[in-house]
Amino acid sequence: QVQLVESGGGLVQPGGSLRLSCTASGFTFSRYAMGWNRQAPGKECELVASVSSDGHTTKYADSVKGRFTISRDNAKDTVFLQMNSLEPEDTAIFFCARETPLGDFSACGDYWGQGTPVTVSS
Repeated sequence: QVQLVESGGGLVQPGGSLRLSCTASGFTFSRYAMGWNRQAPGKECELVASVSSDGHTTKYADSVKGRFTISRDNAKDTVFLQMNSLEPEDTAIFFCARETPLGDFSACGDYWGQGTPVTVSS
């Protein structure tokens, strides 16, 4: 079965940086676009970034453009999210996501991974 295991979250001060990792298994990783969702307390799951299967095309939510960078290493079945200039509003649980047959992405918590929490606070 598809498994997406997130790591790298933590507590960081405003303006700081974190690098999240997602290790995938149970499917041919290089065939699928991947993304990162986040879910803040009391809010809906939000897709903040995605990357094409070959890693050449990326998309970002307006709220993170210029601050976050998504990338992938297909040889390691891993997708990354480099987060810079973090803001308190970025506080959320971050989940890895996989492309669906309809061209959208899985929702927060759809797979085995528990997500990785990010807290931005002074």
